[in-house]
Amino acid sequence: MEGSGNRQLCSGLVLRDVRAKEACMTENESRPTFSEAQLAHLGEGQVAYLRKISSDDLRGRFPGLGDIAPGLELWALFAANGQPILLSDVRERAIAGAFENELTPVSLH
Repeated sequence: MEGSGNRQLCSGLVLRDVRAKEACMTENESRPTFSEAQLAHLGEGQVAYLRKISSDDLRGRFPGLGDIAPGLELWALFAANGQPILLSDVRERAIAGAFENELTPVSLH
């Protein structure tokens, strides 16, 4: 696939071949480029990240956290910039916390 004829060919087809799709995407679609600063603020005020976390890993992420039993599996909700929002032992409560703050929850693995 070469030249401007290829662009016309790609735009009108429903491509079933993965390689053909990739070739058309590479040639025709521009990909956004973000600076580190822009990337750090992507989703801010719109997205909250939900993550299962062990109580053993909380110290550095939740400043001022009091004593907590070791080995607990908890759900943490973080703002897009990484700031902690809330901590819960129930996933649904953490998701509700995102909605209460008008944020879209996104799960991290």
